[in-house]
Amino acid sequence: MDIRIGQGYDVHALKAGLPMWLGGVQIPSETGFVAHSDGDVAIHALCDALLGALALGDIGHHFPDTSDEWKGVDSKLLLKRVCAMVSERGYAVSNVDITIALQAPKIGFLVPQMRACLAGVMGIAEDRVSVKATTTERLGFVGRGEGCEVWAVALLVAE
Repeated sequence: MDIRIGQGYDVHALKAGLPMWLGGVQIPSETGFVAHSDGDVAIHALCDALLGALALGDIGHHFPDTSDEWKGVDSKLLLKRVCAMVSERGYAVSNVDITIALQAPKIGFLVPQMRACLAGVMGIAEDRVSVKATTTERLGFVGRGEGCEVWAVALLVAE
C-alpha cells in the first residue's frame, strides 16, 4: 500500500476590523487575521500538510504572498488547487485532522460547518475530516488574543 503522511502548521496575527475565516467559514468576530490572502489559517495549515505529504514544499512556495495574484484570495481556491496537485500525482486524500488554537472567539459550535466545507472542497466524505478547537488557557500569544495557530495532518493514499 502506497501512503503518504504530511504535517502542516500555520499562524496568523489578529487585528481589529478584519474578517475572520477558519476552515472556509466566516467567523463572527471583531478581529480577523492579518494576511495577504483571506487569512484562513486552518486551510493554510491543511494545504501545507497535503503539500508536505507529496514533498512539494509549502503554501508560500506555490502561492507567494509577494504576488498580486493571491492578494485577498479565498483560501478555498488554494485548497482546491492543492487537491488537484494531489490527484495529478496519483493520490487521493484519505483523511485529515486539524487542531485550531484560538482563545477567542469561541468556535466549537462552527466545527460541523467547517468539516462540511472542507470535505466539499476536497471532494471527500465529512467523516474523513476532523476539526478540533481549543484554547491555550490564556498562555502565550494565542492566550493573550494576539493570534491563532493551527496544526494539520493529512493522509494520502495511491489511487
